[in-house]
Amino acid sequence: MVESVRAMSKSIKIVQQDDANEDGYDRVLSFLRDQLLTGRLKTGDRLLPERDLASALGVSRPVIREALRALATLGAVEIRRGYGTVVREPDFTALADYFSLVLAQQAGAVDDVMQARIAIERQAIRLACARALAPDLEKISQALQAIKETIDDPVQGGAADFHFHTMIVEAAHSPALSSVYAAVAKLLQQSHMERRQLIANVPQVDSYLIDHHEAIMLAIRRKNASEADALLAEHFEIGANLREDAAVAKAQRLGRKRIARRVS
Repeated sequence: MVESVRAMSKSIKIVQQDDANEDGYDRVLSFLRDQLLTGRLKTGDRLLPERDLASALGVSRPVIREALRALATLGAVEIRRGYGTVVREPDFTALADYFSLVLAQQAGAVDDVMQARIAIERQAIRLACARALAPDLEKISQALQAIKETIDDPVQGGAADFHFHTMIVEAAHSPALSSVYAAVAKLLQQSHMERRQLIANVPQVDSYLIDHHEAIMLAIRRKNASEADALLAEHFEIGANLREDAAVAKAQRLGRKRIARRVS
């Protein structure tokens, strides 16, 4: 069934598909997703009233209400009393807490997210080499300066380090990459600072952190995508090796302490 309706000042078509595998809630979500993907709905548009939406989609009004509340929680829509439901541009940073809670309970999730981070950043840095504007380069430069100023503090230094990488993703000017990155940012940042604390006592690690971040920045300034990507890949690989070495050294120190206590 196809029904033309009016939302705000524009005509929107709703297509009700007979899908036995979709419950009412999924049907509402599918409708909103499809309308957004096709451009029939855009940020700021008002949805049909609950009664009309329920009739058009073949679901009950309580189901419509429940689905809209869930979408409002995700930030996809805003329910305004006395006005209706309006499409919003989701704030993916608001999902960070949710993803942190869900993923933190899954074994190996942090390592999996780290691999996703590497993939996002490697694509982002190639795009940044082509798309970064002068303000983007300035933000990356300021982030590098913050790394230098906090190099002796694992916590603040870790935050500055992560901010540097975030500025690279932003410089790519890719809403999709930025959104996914923001959604897992809290989990990534916590992991980043913990790993930074782990390698804090590795000899000459401070010089490496400053020099390598600076090399990455310069590659972006030169718009050399291949060099920037290679440096970033090396950056993550060396970082993983440093953390592994630091973990082994820490285990050895703890082992020696246990032996010393038994002897004494």
